[in-house]
Amino acid sequence: MSLALLIDDGIALPAATRRQLRTEVARMVRAAARRDQRADYEVSLRLVDDAAIHALNRDYRHKNKPTDVLAFAQRDVATRGAAVGFDPAILGDIVISIDTARRQARRGLYRELIHLASHGLCHLLGYDHRDDAEERTMNARAAALRVEALRRGRVRAA
Repeated sequence: MSLALLIDDGIALPAATRRQLRTEVARMVRAAARRDQRADYEVSLRLVDDAAIHALNRDYRHKNKPTDVLAFAQRDVATRGAAVGFDPAILGDIVISIDTARRQARRGLYRELIHLASHGLCHLLGYDHRDDAEERTMNARAAALRVEALRRGRVRAA
């Protein structure tokens, strides 16, 4: 499976929205794998509330506040030598705060979730946005992944 969708207790999201989110984010993951000439990647997507993402942000990034999305890349762990038996097909985990996504949503919650998922996936793939050039490159890749998520038919490289 390319995507594991985990939803914390207390997070209200209709079943149809969960199915659509799982399908479209899985398409993004497969599109990323195809671009890298891999059969697939494995990613987990966890939807949480602000309290949970605040704790993760504090504990792992030393930022004592909630945020919209966090990405925990397996590649980063392997690079630091902490991963025994590292599997390059396992990209890592994306964590999105539903609370923050709702506050930020300008064009609806679902579109915000897809936007944040593509952003987190780009971080798992090694992209960052420390300067304008990096941000443009990352945003272009995220946009290509979102287009592929919404397109019907066989998943193409993006």
